[in-house]
Amino acid sequence: MPTFKLDAIDRRILAALQRDARLTNVQLADEIGLSPSPCLRRVRMLEEAGIISGYHANLNRVEVGLGLTVFVGVKVERHHDETATAFRNAVLTLPDVISCHLVSGEADFLLQIVVPDLAGYERLLLETLLKLPGVSDIRSNFAIQTVKAHAPLPLHHLP
Repeated sequence: MPTFKLDAIDRRILAALQRDARLTNVQLADEIGLSPSPCLRRVRMLEEAGIISGYHANLNRVEVGLGLTVFVGVKVERHHDETATAFRNAVLTLPDVISCHLVSGEADFLLQIVVPDLAGYERLLLETLLKLPGVSDIRSNFAIQTVKAHAPLPLHHLP
């Protein structure tokens, strides 16, 4: 449970910034109904608390030449701390892996990978993924179409 208590104004700030992180402080303050100084103080508090962890541009993967998204389930040989740590450290160095999650179920880790095409994934699989520490099995699922991506967090669940 988070230690920082979000109030209604904080949630409005977060919702506005999730919609458009390029808002100026004046625009943000106007949108949420605060004057600029208290708005800026609140944004800085949210940043310092780690609730806002950064600001990003969402790129069109196809337009930048990364048209294939692959979801890869990876099983590691043993559920051993050293193996899992070595695997995690190796994955952190791979720029094609844009997310990695420890999961329950058939796989131990679920990776989201973006590459230019099938040949690019084949190279990554054979030259890198199969050689990662502790890997015993890899299952690849290719995204056919992205229906929803970069969705804002559902802040309506917060108290």
